[in-house]
Amino acid sequence: MDANELLRKVRKIEIKTRGLSQNIFAGEYHSAFKGRGMIFSEVREYQYGDDIRDIDWNVTARHNRLYVKVYEEEREMTVMLLVDLSASRLFGAVGQEKREIMAEIAATLSFSAIQNNDKIGVVFFTDKIEKFIPPKKGKKHILFIIRELLNFEPQNKGTDIGNALRFFTDALKKRCTAFLLSDFISEKDFSKELSIAGNRHDLIAIQVFDKRDSQLPDVGFMRVVDLETGNDRWIDTSSKSVRNSYGKWWYECQQKNQAALNRYRIDYASVPTDEDYVKVLMGLFKRRGVK
Repeated sequence: MDANELLRKVRKIEIKTRGLSQNIFAGEYHSAFKGRGMIFSEVREYQYGDDIRDIDWNVTARHNRLYVKVYEEEREMTVMLLVDLSASRLFGAVGQEKREIMAEIAATLSFSAIQNNDKIGVVFFTDKIEKFIPPKKGKKHILFIIRELLNFEPQNKGTDIGNALRFFTDALKKRCTAFLLSDFISEKDFSKELSIAGNRHDLIAIQVFDKRDSQLPDVGFMRVVDLETGNDRWIDTSSKSVRNSYGKWWYECQQKNQAALNRYRIDYASVPTDEDYVKVLMGLFKRRGVK
């Protein structure tokens, strides 16, 4: 797209997603994604019931009265977005294209992060690492991320989620919160990498899918093309057995992915391209907030 069109799209997505993060997600995000721990805030005089382990003996000695250290939650976090740029994200039969929904979700999470004084970074991946944007703060950084979400053209078309997770765990040594955004259409197993990343970081998986990913329409003979490999074939969608076979394949893929996510206690949400992703994200945030 040309520069003017890109600027219009950036502005449109900024207005929508910043409004969502300010008016809807602000409180839910804060409670769902905790800081890294507690940091020292101040000292005050000892009160009945205070933990004696918090007594500041240096201050106590100077004033000849008991003083305790007061702590507060350390809010600043690092948030990473792992965004799948494989060619299957270009598919859009029902509702918007998957890439458009992914861009809006990523932008909403980014604005929510900076409003909570968190750093935000991105890993774009296909079957290789396409681009790494180190985490930073600030509106200028967020707008740069949104421009890349809308305009970045990957070199490859395939999907390798395991490789993206390996890169992420190698690149980010300190514990952070990470969102894995993908349609999760991949033949490669990534359960090992998922277990390592989930153990080291607070990892959340968000699937964006088109309902035609899950079921074929009954429209007779149809030419289908694998966007990632370029392979194509004709299939008879009027055949119930063909439709059932495809539906079974999708169901088994979903079950396999969800089993791995559950096994390693990875929170996840699925977002259909023709439904409101806001409700899905709110549900995810609320579930995490009550843990």
